[in-house]
Amino acid sequence: MADMLDDPKTLVSTGWLAAHLKDPDLRILDASWHLPGDNRDAEAEYTAQHIPGARFFDIDAISDHRSDMPHMAPPVEKFMSRMRAMGVGDGHQVVVYDSTGLFSAARVWWLFRLMGKTDVAVLDGGLPKWLAEDRPVEDMPPVIRDRHMTVSRQNLLVKDVTQVARAAKLGDHTILDARAPTRFAGTAPEPREGLRAGHIPGSTNVFYKTLLKADGTMKEAPALQKAFSDAGADLTKPVITTCGSGVTAAILALALERIGKTDHSLYDGSWSEWGMYDDLPIATGN
Repeated sequence: MADMLDDPKTLVSTGWLAAHLKDPDLRILDASWHLPGDNRDAEAEYTAQHIPGARFFDIDAISDHRSDMPHMAPPVEKFMSRMRAMGVGDGHQVVVYDSTGLFSAARVWWLFRLMGKTDVAVLDGGLPKWLAEDRPVEDMPPVIRDRHMTVSRQNLLVKDVTQVARAAKLGDHTILDARAPTRFAGTAPEPREGLRAGHIPGSTNVFYKTLLKADGTMKEAPALQKAFSDAGADLTKPVITTCGSGVTAAILALALERIGKTDHSLYDGSWSEWGMYDDLPIATGN
């Protein structure tokens, strides 16, 4: 039975996806991505087994290679041409999953939203939940047919370093940092070399894992509300989400969307950028 909370614009259950697996206009994307130190090859794992019909969405490849930052949002033209080559286009319902549970898939959900595409949802619990329920997987590459895609970039959904610095100074936005508490406090080393430790002054730590249940699915709306409030997040102001490199910040964006908080944007450079520049202020501690 599909969950009553299924929403093809934010989050759908494995039951929902199983029921819609044969829909002609459904497109499934495996957006698995791992931190540099994890020593996992997401594409090789996808090739070995994936949800039937899924295409592999390479977060690092489908990004802005003109930037020194990791996997920044790609230019509109690049996104359109890559999606067309993957057979994803107008009129499709997209479902994105990852092999962690709910981790990098939210980043691709946000990317589609940035490009003006709203018929996109994250698979709640991802591949681990799908496999745990003994649902079908395959190792066959999907049959691709070109599909035209119209894109309309929604600039309000993304922030650059100048805008974030201004927001931090003025205090007119709530800046939420999805990283682990030790990284936020500056007591744990950053996984990327050469970055300072700490956080954006005035930001609030909402560790992304506090929004998830033990099985890797997202908490229901009341529990999400409580997680934000327990962290001291002021949701009366517009929100900017941030993290290490713009991946887990999208989990916060997805959770905000689930509780009806729609005025949020993502700091694409995140700590990979802020932590690199000595002229930007940092704070440490909780």
